[in-house]
Amino acid sequence: MKATWSTKNLALTGIMGGLAAVLMFFRFPLPFMPPFMDFDFAGLVEIIGGFALGPMAAVFIVVVKVLVKLVLMGTNSAFTGEIQNIILSLAYVLPAVWIYDRKKTKKTAVEGMAVGTAVCAVVAIFTNLYMIIPFYVKLFGMTMEDIIAMCQAVNPAINGPLTFALFGVMPFNIIKNGAVSIVTYFAYKKISVHIKHFVSK
Repeated sequence: MKATWSTKNLALTGIMGGLAAVLMFFRFPLPFMPPFMDFDFAGLVEIIGGFALGPMAAVFIVVVKVLVKLVLMGTNSAFTGEIQNIILSLAYVLPAVWIYDRKKTKKTAVEGMAVGTAVCAVVAIFTNLYMIIPFYVKLFGMTMEDIIAMCQAVNPAINGPLTFALFGVMPFNIIKNGAVSIVTYFAYKKISVHIKHFVSK
């Protein structure tokens, strides 16, 4: 069923965006991963909303999530972290939703989420190395060596930018989006019934 945009769709995407923002508060670091990267399940709401309502809804959910987070918590990165959050969220969700929309089956859902996970992991390397890290280096008067030392304290395999990408950024995003994908695989069907019933009433 193709979702049509209506007041209900807008209201639902707003609610889902708010729920994703709430899930961002329940975040925690992962063992052996860079200490400034936190795991949360906000992507679960984004991917379910995208599968049920389409790519436009996914974009709105991601944007609303970040806006709600800014209202409630503000920013400690001059919006750089929030921009990266939007980029990485969309890098995971949009490929998954586009692939799933072509033929809505469990197989295409799995394929879409696998592709989205891979795309996000690659994009995350570039956003971290060329946007986030340089910004924090300048903002806090740090050096790249300081960042690497922080990461090496929790993972001795990280000793430079390349190993930071291979043993820090990439596995973190694969684990995070992989976990979201697994939960989505088992939960989507039950949740989507209620979403579609709400928008079609």
